Amino acid sequence: MKRVKTKYPGVFYREAKRIGGNGIEKIFYIIFKRDGKNLEEKVGRQFMDDITPAKAAGIRAERIEGKRSSRKEIREALKAKKEVWTITRLWEEYKKNRTPKGIVTDLNRFEKHIKPVLGKKEPKNVLPLDIDRLRISLLKTRAPGTVKNVLELLRRITNFGVKKKLCPGLDFTIEMPKVNNLKTEDLTERQLNKLLETLDQSMDIQAANLMKMVLFTGMRRSELFKLKWKDIDFERGFINIRDPKSGQSEKIPLNNATGELLESHPKSDSAFVFPGRDGKQRVDIKKAVNKIKKDAGLPKDFRPLHGLRHVYASMLASSGQVDMYVLQRLLTHKSPLMTQRYSHLRDSALKQASNLAGQIIEKATNSKKVVKFEDHSK
Repeated sequence: MKRVKTKYPGVFYREAKRIGGNGIEKIFYIIFKRDGKNLEEKVGRQFMDDITPAKAAGIRAERIEGKRSSRKEIREALKAKKEVWTITRLWEEYKKNRTPKGIVTDLNRFEKHIKPVLGKKEPKNVLPLDIDRLRISLLKTRAPGTVKNVLELLRRITNFGVKKKLCPGLDFTIEMPKVNNLKTEDLTERQLNKLLETLDQSMDIQAANLMKMVLFTGMRRSELFKLKWKDIDFERGFINIRDPKSGQSEKIPLNNATGELLESHPKSDSAFVFPGRDGKQRVDIKKAVNKIKKDAGLPKDFRPLHGLRHVYASMLASSGQVDMYVLQRLLTHKSPLMTQRYSHLRDSALKQASNLAGQIIEKATNSKKVVKFEDHSK
């Protein structure tokens, strides 16, 4: 397009088709020097932006004096303004970078607890008082462990924003509630027998066998939900653990009880051993296992699946025949610290064995004692 000068220095225009109408309109440009460089910038259209040569000259003067931003700078500023990284927007981006593992639980935590309170805020605008109020409110109805998980999710989301250079982060450290997760659940011999009897009588084979699997192997609920038939090596006698909590490739022995259970377990077209709806990966079984727990008369605070994992570990530790390293490997604990909670059970069994040894030796010693009689013939 031909450049046409105006009577104003550094202002010219080109003619083009009018946007949104018939005919021709002028598009104004300015030329000026900044930091030794000649710059040419578009100012706007005659009708659409209501620009005249005089207005263009005024804009040129403001650009020379540094009192006005360029059209490009204004557009970028508006774009940046629209791209405010609130907690909710960060969460949406954070989800895209997450694996499916744990995302359902995190989604529930975010939607129920974080979004209603902090969703519209940017991390830089979140105050310690906001976190205090959230923590105190949640602790009224939620366990400290749940509250900690919610706050840790919030921390992960804001750290994600900082790492990706999307926004500034929190300018303080989130104070976490103190949590004692070292609850070790166990069952008496009578409770265990009643549970096994209830499992054998249950009409829900999937739930009953899944609970037996926890009792026989100590596997986690998530590991059993992901368990596929191809993960079971009947020939070599091992079970491969999918996406273990330790983050490393894991496998555990396929013991006789588990092998017999799996051999008789009903199979379907699904690849999963304990399939969910439409043969897909199971996501929940709480209702079924809680019914079995109730029918077996187990304590109300006993967790049907995680509690049985503790029972499995406690039985092995109490036997006195399994050291802590082996138990750690069977439970696929990443750190031995998690396994140490069962050490007192092992020590108790060892003390009983030691006392038994002492009693046997004492009994043998007493049986060899010789009764002496006085000799009155002298």
